[in-house]
Amino acid sequence: MMLINRKRGEIAADLGGKERALCLTLGALAELEAHFGADDLTALTQRFSTGRLSADDLLTIIHAGLKGAGHTFTRDEVAEMQAQGGAAGYARIVSDLLQATFGGDG
Repeated sequence: MMLINRKRGEIAADLGGKERALCLTLGALAELEAHFGADDLTALTQRFSTGRLSADDLLTIIHAGLKGAGHTFTRDEVAEMQAQGGAAGYARIVSDLLQATFGGDG
C-alpha cells in the first residue's frame, strides 16, 4: 500500500490498474483556477461545492492531482485511464481529492 499524507492533501487512487498518488499543490490549484475561470480559491471551492461536475471537469481535476503528486502523464493519457466503478469511481476520486485539499464535503 502506498504511503500518503492526508494532512498534506494527498490521496491514493486506483487509476489505470495501479495505485497512484494525487495531490492538489498550489501550482495545481492555480491551473484549476485558470481552467475554471475562478478569480480565487474561494470561487474555485464554490464552483466545486455545487456537485455538478462534467466528465471534462473530473478529467481536469484528476490530471491536476496526478501532476501535483509528481506524475508526468499527459491529459490524453489520463483520459484513457480506467477507474474501478467507472464514472462513479472517477467521481469518488475527485470527491476524495477535494475533501483532502479543502476539507468539508469537498
